[in-house]
Amino acid sequence: MTTTIAPTKQSKSFKSHRGSYWITTFGCQMNKADSERMSGILQTMGYELAEEELKADLVLYNTCTIRDNAEQKVYSYLGRQARRKKSDPNLKIIIAGCLAQQEGETLLRRVPEVDLVMGPQHANRLETLLNQVDNGHQVLATDEQYIYEDIATARRESAICGWVNIIYGCNERCTYCVVPSVRGKEQSRTPQAIKHEIEELARIGYKEITLLGQNIDAYGRDFKAYEFNKSGQLTLSYLLEYIHDIEGIERIRFATSHPRYFTKELIDVCAKLPKVCEHFHIPVQSGSNKILKNMGRGYTVQTYKEIVNYIKQIMPDSSITSDAIVAFPGETRDEFEETLSLIEDVKFDLVNTAAYSPRPNTPAALWPNQLSEKIKIDRLREINNLVEKTAKKRNLRYKDSLQEILVESINSKDNSQLLGRTRTNRLTFFPKASIDSKSPQPGELVNIKINEIRPFSLTGSLL
Repeated sequence: MTTTIAPTKQSKSFKSHRGSYWITTFGCQMNKADSERMSGILQTMGYELAEEELKADLVLYNTCTIRDNAEQKVYSYLGRQARRKKSDPNLKIIIAGCLAQQEGETLLRRVPEVDLVMGPQHANRLETLLNQVDNGHQVLATDEQYIYEDIATARRESAICGWVNIIYGCNERCTYCVVPSVRGKEQSRTPQAIKHEIEELARIGYKEITLLGQNIDAYGRDFKAYEFNKSGQLTLSYLLEYIHDIEGIERIRFATSHPRYFTKELIDVCAKLPKVCEHFHIPVQSGSNKILKNMGRGYTVQTYKEIVNYIKQIMPDSSITSDAIVAFPGETRDEFEETLSLIEDVKFDLVNTAAYSPRPNTPAALWPNQLSEKIKIDRLREINNLVEKTAKKRNLRYKDSLQEILVESINSKDNSQLLGRTRTNRLTFFPKASIDSKSPQPGELVNIKINEIRPFSLTGSLL
């Protein structure tokens, strides 16, 4: 997934104008949150957002390395900027994020036009690193770094829904995943810092926050005995209770969960806190116990089903979404069909799918039992067809129902419509109010009667 920060109304910089900038973001929600922080730093430094990428004085690519195609797309973009720099030597090119961390000096050798290569742990240090570039240095910042609390105000894409990092890094060792080596060890933020950030968002009108972490259920385990709960353990459950009553915030979400650490206690807390939305994203990755073991996931299919069944028992209206990898090394046809069976059995609202892609410095990339590209393409097509059918069946439950929607914005593809999401995170479109009545504004909660069902979105009418 690729996201580009586009022009929106922002407060003016406090420093003199230093030129224009453009940020393109590849990958996950954590990268999007990092880009928002780096955008805020650039504006504080005096940069203004460019109208288009090819006219920017500074171009920053915040990169992903979870799959090979994401890497190749970055290099394609880089080639375009490298050619620009031959005619405009003052152009600054920055590579941030996971690919930057993984490739490091190799990236500088491959694309010598790049001015700064910086890993995810250095996002808050962008101003310091850019000052070194301005002094004539080509900078490499990929050393392990403690992430200090933000001192810059993020330039957020939405004025209604905000990302809030609560834990950085990951200590897991899944055999296919490069994230721990590029994002570093787990580092939780303190509850006080998190609460302060959310209170600031509420003060300026945000209505929904999503707590973020690569492995969010691990929140707090890197702290020693903590005074905030009776067991001395700081947990996600505790944090949800700690921030729940912040005035102005209407909805709370969190992602991404790991089944190994997803507890009944957490489900119970979510059920009793009215602001926590009935949506859980819990990656399963495979429906085969053998493949899960080879992946190093640390749970079984039965354990996963127990989590899902408890959610359905306690919060029956919840939506459950997941991730799945097909054609993992050695995956047989029968093991692949176990994944298909799990999707049909659980009845996921949505599954993000991917064919296995060997990543550098991961054990699975070196195994001899890699599957062919043809098998990967065929299995990905088959699972996607099933996911679409399952999602549409799940959406049938919304037909003719009344749903509470948080209005987010105008539909960019149809200016006569507004868009927002259900509490269960289903994207919903609906017409603006008629000319003789007031149209809902972004940030308002409205009741929508759902009258059209699609696999991945809904359409309704305003009541």
